[in-house]
Amino acid sequence: MALEQMDALGTRVRGLVELIQELKRAKATLERELRVARERLIEQEERVRRWERERSEIRSRIEKVLGELDLLEHMKGSKEVALD
Repeated sequence: MALEQMDALGTRVRGLVELIQELKRAKATLERELRVARERLIEQEERVRRWERERSEIRSRIEKVLGELDLLEHMKGSKEVALD
């Protein structure tokens, strides 16, 4: 009876060792995936900041052009009034 219990205990211990090894492998895989995800997040954040800067620059340029167009329209309107 004691021999059977020792065999059963040995089987359970081996099973637990295999489970621990499997969990360690899964942990390592998840850590790699997390590292890759964090790197991608950092890259994405950098892209967003770059796009925001570009958008701001484009907005400024468009506002400048619109301001110049308004000035030209105003000057054109002033000339037409002066000619009348």
